[in-house]
Amino acid sequence: MAKYSTGDASGDGESCELCGAHDADLTSATVAGAELDLCPNCLDHGETDDRGGSKPSGGRDADQDRDRRQRAAKNTATFTDTGGDSSRWEREGTNYDRDQLPYLVSDYGDRAKRAREDADLSVEALADDLDAPIEELRAVEEGRAARADVGGSLVSALEERLDVTLVEE
Repeated sequence: MAKYSTGDASGDGESCELCGAHDADLTSATVAGAELDLCPNCLDHGETDDRGGSKPSGGRDADQDRDRRQRAAKNTATFTDTGGDSSRWEREGTNYDRDQLPYLVSDYGDRAKRAREDADLSVEALADDLDAPIEELRAVEEGRAARADVGGSLVSALEERLDVTLVEE
C-alpha cells in the first residue's frame, strides 16, 4: 500500500506512493520532505527544480547540499585550527572605533568644549590631532554623542589628550 495513499495495496512495489495507482513508470520525488515513488499524474505534487520539473531524489540538489556541508565543515575546521587564537580576527576583522560608548558625566559636552578651548585648539585641529571625524567631536561638545554613534575610543582619546574627565567613575 502507498505510504500516504488510501489506494489498494498490491504489494508489487510498482504503485504510486501518493495515489496508489499501479504504474511501471514511477519517478522518485520529494513531497513534503519525504522521498516517494510517484506516477506521472502525481509528479506535479513533488517539489520542483529551477526548470519547473519535479526534483528527483539525489541529483543536483543533493550535490549542492553536500557541497554546502563540505564548505561549512571546512570553515569550522579553519576556525578551530587557530586553537582559539583571536589575533587574526583582531588584526583583520575587528573595528574598535565603533566600541560601546561608556557612561558619560552629565555635562560632558561643556567639559569637552571648555578643555579644548583651554588647550587653545580648534575643533578642526583637535580632529586632525586625534585622527577623528569633526562631526563626532562636535557631537561630543554638543552633548549628543550617543545619538551620533560616537565610539568610546574617541571619548577616551579626548580625555587623554585634553586631560579632562568625561566618563563617570
